[in-house]
Amino acid sequence: MSINGTLIAQMIVFLILVWFTMKFVWPPIVAALDERAEKIKAGLSAADKAKEDLKQANQKVEQQLSAARDDAAKRLADAERLAQQMVEEAKGRASEEGAKIIAAAKAEAEQEAVKAREALREQVAGLAVKGAEAILRREVNASVHAELLGRLKAEL
Repeated sequence: MSINGTLIAQMIVFLILVWFTMKFVWPPIVAALDERAEKIKAGLSAADKAKEDLKQANQKVEQQLSAARDDAAKRLADAERLAQQMVEEAKGRASEEGAKIIAAAKAEAEQEAVKAREALREQVAGLAVKGAEAILRREVNASVHAELLGRLKAEL
């Protein structure tokens, strides 16, 4: 064989190889590359969607946190106001109780003073009777002179 014949044979074999590659080898490789490109494209799309979802979720979380902070501040203010109200009510009740105790103590003191006056009147009346008995040197009957003793008590 000559170099030209070998070259032509090599060209024919090369063309058969190119045709075989284009017919049987190249389509599965292109299909695999296209499939891989679609997967990458879908992955990037999913990543972008996930980023957007994450951004929306972060915004939603921030809104909920803000609402929770506002609610907590409102509840704290309500609790402080309620505590202040309870303190004021307790002060009012304590003041009322103090006034009642003072009034009761005054009434009791007044009763004791009246009792002491009555006891003192009884003692003075008894002393007056004893004094009168000593002056008259005779016995004075208390039941007979009850009216006189009652007037004497009233005058004292």
